[in-house]
Amino acid sequence: MTFAKHVRERGGARFNFVVTVLLIGLAAYSAYQYVPVAYKAYLFKDYMQETVNKAAYPPGQTPDWVVQQLRAAARDYDVPPDMQVSVQNENGRLAARVTYTRPVQLPGYVYQYNFDHTALSSSFVSGQ
Repeated sequence: MTFAKHVRERGGARFNFVVTVLLIGLAAYSAYQYVPVAYKAYLFKDYMQETVNKAAYPPGQTPDWVVQQLRAAARDYDVPPDMQVSVQNENGRLAARVTYTRPVQLPGYVYQYNFDHTALSSSFVSGQ
C-alpha cells in the first residue's frame, strides 16, 4: 500500500518545479519589459525638473524654450513623439506638464503605462 502511494506522488515534485519555474520566468519577463519604461520615465521626471529650474534661473527662459528642450530630449528618454506638453507661469514659478501613454507588452496583456507629471520650478521666474 505504501509503495503504490509513492508511485503516484513521483511526478508531483516535478510538476510543482515546472509551475514555479514558469511563474518565475513570467515575472522576470514582465519586469524585463516594464522596468526600463518606468526607469526612463523616472529619469525624464528628473530632466523636467532640471529644465524648469534652468528656465527660471536668471536671466530666465521663455515657456517656449522649455517646451523645445523637453521635445528635444524626448527621444533620449523613449518618450513618444505624440506627448502632450504644456508650460505656464503659475504664481511666479514655471510649471511644465507632460502626459503620454506608452504600451508595455506583458505576457498575454498589453499594459498602458500612463505618464502624467508636472514639474514646478524651485525658484521664482526672474524678470518676466
